[in-house]
Amino acid sequence: MILMKNIIREGHKTLETVAKEVKLPLSGADKKLLKEMLEFVINSQDDEMVEKYGLRPAVGIAAPQVNVSKRMFACHVTDFDGTLYSFALVNPVLTKKSTEIIYVPGGEGCLSVDRLTEGITPRYKRVTFEALSYDIASGELIPVELNLEGYVGIVFQHEFDHINGIMFTTKLFSSLPNAEPAFQMPEENDTI
Repeated sequence: MILMKNIIREGHKTLETVAKEVKLPLSGADKKLLKEMLEFVINSQDDEMVEKYGLRPAVGIAAPQVNVSKRMFACHVTDFDGTLYSFALVNPVLTKKSTEIIYVPGGEGCLSVDRLTEGITPRYKRVTFEALSYDIASGELIPVELNLEGYVGIVFQHEFDHINGIMFTTKLFSSLPNAEPAFQMPEENDTI
């Protein structure tokens, strides 16, 4: 089980290194790590598990964040329409990206960053990833093409940056005049 103590923090060399392609067929260690990364993200969204194990809530984690320099990441995120995107991906490739730029209002967060950050990170509004998706139940790798947009696309781009040795903190801007927010933040008077 991955815990917060297993996650390396910014400044660590692995987080600044382009991760290596995963060799196929998957090794037992790679299968175990993919399963544990997806479980971590799911557990981090469960209030009981957060309290019991001191987890920080997350929607994604990449292998370099647990000091394994391989091209793997896991995401478990629900879009605003209720669609769940839950994947443990191997050797993902960004094959398409829109020209429109969006960002998370208030900025992104990261398990490997323990400080408050100021600024917003530009992301593509729509992206397509091709990858192998690890099915934990069967242990099989399934080729997938994921067409993502908005917030979910941002999450996958954030994790994809990790396997390319890029931290969101290296691309923070005070404003992005030609970009739009991925979603609207509620006003102080609004009910959530």
